[in-house]
Amino acid sequence: MEKNNPFLSFRHKQKAAFALKKIWNPTWFQGNRQKKNYFEGWYFKSVSEDGGHSMAFIPGISVNGADSHSFVQAINGKTGQTWYFRFPLEAFNYSGKGFSVAIGPNFFSEKGFELELHNETGFFKGKLNFGETARFPVSLRRPGIMGWYRYVPFMECYHGVVSLDHPVDGSIESAEGIFTFNNGRGYIEKDWGTSMPEAWIWMQTNHFEQTGNSFMLSIAKIPWIGSSFTGFLGFFLHQGHLYPFATYTGAKVVKVDQSGDGLTIMIKSRKFSLEITAEKGEKGSLKAPVSGNMERVIHESIDASLQIKLFDARGKIIFAGAGTNAGLELAGETSILSP
Repeated sequence: MEKNNPFLSFRHKQKAAFALKKIWNPTWFQGNRQKKNYFEGWYFKSVSEDGGHSMAFIPGISVNGADSHSFVQAINGKTGQTWYFRFPLEAFNYSGKGFSVAIGPNFFSEKGFELELHNETGFFKGKLNFGETARFPVSLRRPGIMGWYRYVPFMECYHGVVSLDHPVDGSIESAEGIFTFNNGRGYIEKDWGTSMPEAWIWMQTNHFEQTGNSFMLSIAKIPWIGSSFTGFLGFFLHQGHLYPFATYTGAKVVKVDQSGDGLTIMIKSRKFSLEITAEKGEKGSLKAPVSGNMERVIHESIDASLQIKLFDARGKIIFAGAGTNAGLELAGETSILSP
């Protein structure tokens, strides 16, 4: 009889419409607190105008049964020091009409965040305001940076970019002093799913000599129907033009060469090619999910440096420059990511 119930039919249509709306809005909270083995987290990176202060805050949720909770992680890019502030699962709240999440008294959105964090390891209190954000385009064919993979229902990990670049104002008080970010720059991305990949390389910077440039690249081992493949995605925003590159665009990673603290990667597509050289900076330890449980330890630098060269199809240089205050992660056995 239920299938003939017009109210239930309406509710099912509502749920289906909302599920599609979330797909086309990857910045929104994608999960729910009832799911098992689930995580979701947003990465807010802010750098002061002079580059003297670099901080990342990561609000998130970990649903795994016995140890389910919400959290805010923090990393100081200049010292590598990290903090993990734990909250009950019930302290996490979200909007169903856009991207805004709250974890206890802490609030995060595209417009900025407010912090009131404290435990035995330290504290952060303050507010940062964001100006206009540069967004990654979303369409029916490509609902975000994952392209058509976003429609695949069984991916281990999904990725979204909230803001490629935006201005930052405000200050944060901590046990280390007051960090002022007036006229600074910021970046926001996110991940959600069950686990982070077995191995990955991730790098990001929007701190070039020319304001408005932004770059991100992620290469990972991705489980796929009983097997796996090496996939990648990323973008370079230059003078208002977005150069997306990913496995689904037909681009290829043709070189991954790691030597000591240095890393060189080359990517080629039909229309352009990229050469990236990365140098590690101060590293800090962060927690990452395994089956929703925040039990894996990874190491991240947000004080790395990148050299980027962008060429057109004929080999002519479109851009060559250095990116500072860069994020850089090499997790797992990254040698398996070489082509």
